[in-house]
Amino acid sequence: MSKIVMKFGGTSVADTDRILHVANIIKKKIDQNHKVAVVVSAMAGVTNDLIQKSKKISDDFPNDEYDALLSSGEQVTSTLLAGALQKLGIKARSWLGWQIPIVTEGDYKNSKIISVNSKVLNESMDQGIVPIIPGFQGLSEENRITTIGRGGSDASAVAIAKCLEADFCEIYTDVEGVYTTNPAIEPKAKKIEKISYEEMLEMATLGAKVMQSYSVQKAMINDVEIYVKSTFSNNSGTHIAAEDKISYDKVITGVAYSSDDAKVTLQGVKDKPGVASAIFKPLYENNIVVDMIVQNISADNQKTDITFTIKRDDLKKTKSVMDQLKNELEYDHLLTDDKVSKVSIVGAGMITHPGVAYKMFNALSSKKINIQVISTSEIKISVLVDEKNTKEAVQVIHNAFGLDK
Repeated sequence: MSKIVMKFGGTSVADTDRILHVANIIKKKIDQNHKVAVVVSAMAGVTNDLIQKSKKISDDFPNDEYDALLSSGEQVTSTLLAGALQKLGIKARSWLGWQIPIVTEGDYKNSKIISVNSKVLNESMDQGIVPIIPGFQGLSEENRITTIGRGGSDASAVAIAKCLEADFCEIYTDVEGVYTTNPAIEPKAKKIEKISYEEMLEMATLGAKVMQSYSVQKAMINDVEIYVKSTFSNNSGTHIAAEDKISYDKVITGVAYSSDDAKVTLQGVKDKPGVASAIFKPLYENNIVVDMIVQNISADNQKTDITFTIKRDDLKKTKSVMDQLKNELEYDHLLTDDKVSKVSIVGAGMITHPGVAYKMFNALSSKKINIQVISTSEIKISVLVDEKNTKEAVQVIHNAFGLDK
């Protein structure tokens, strides 16, 4: 008898009809003699509605009450699903994060799970009672309800799978798995049957929306195998596992992109020790995440241009920080561009295959798409391009590496 954690996202439980459908999916697993624990998200749209309600109350809504408010969405889903399972004759009960408890640390709105009391959940499953657990929430050491960031229900499911020593974790969503790229951008995209933790982490970080990057990271650290599946079909989905369980028949596994980036360039910065630290320390202090970084040194070694990318939402704050550093850095010009996109290829196969960068750059060149910034790691290459070229860039790269075959 295997032990499974099943997690259902917001679109899977969007209304009562879908909740009843999910109950039947769970029943099938139980009928197959599996022990099951279930993690749920809020019904689609509920969390956004709660956020809007908090904003109507105050633009400075207290963070602790914000978390208590948003966590109620998952509570509603868990109780409705428990009722739906009982209607099918299955013993089930809903739990709240503080009842288990799921203990967290860190700030409100973005806490991290540090422990889960597996005892009560195992006892429930041993008694044939399916525990329905709200994702996204936990309990701080000060006994306050906390949330673990948007999309955090995946992280909840992985943490619970780890503490229960589950055989695997199933993530149910509205797509049939992880694709070689977004099918909305490239209709020829194919479902990936197996992908390594490392590749999935890169895909998630670089813009793939199927799973939250923190969840993949936790799965990789704790060796929790994941199946990403559709709530609305019986297909096998995508298996996320350790690299030694994956056989690579393609150099590149997928193409990811993000359109929430902005580019910042400091022109004519005096080239001297400590200049990079002077630029990036205040960005760190203002919680601004920096991604791609390129430095060009002039021929006379007197001045340098430094270009980096940030999230588009941080552009205003970044410009303010850089303006404050004007006298210290003595740069000539500050240039910004919020009409850029990052397009990336990901694949463990590129480690042993030469010419991958050439093939990517040549594909972009064939469509006269200019590359503004490049960054690389062992299993990914990212380029910054004009936002208007995003779709064409994804399509031509996807075709160049034969991902549509």
